[in-house]
Amino acid sequence: MLVIDPDECIDCSLCEPECPAEAIFAEDEVPESQIDFIEINSELAKSWPVIAEPIDPPEDADDWKDKPDKKQFLED
Repeated sequence: MLVIDPDECIDCSLCEPECPAEAIFAEDEVPESQIDFIEINSELAKSWPVIAEPIDPPEDADDWKDKPDKKQFLED
């Protein structure tokens, strides 16, 4: 999982089509089932490292792509 810093985001929407998991939405288009992630994203963006260059996805990324209810696996 990656997060986008809402204080740095310029709402250009360029990241939406680039997300292989189709997990990025404009704030006014976030599905009801994902609303909790707006606050989670904002909080995690404060402490998670900034990724400034492209990196390869984790080896198990495809295993997690369509898995529902992943929020329970987030760790503090």
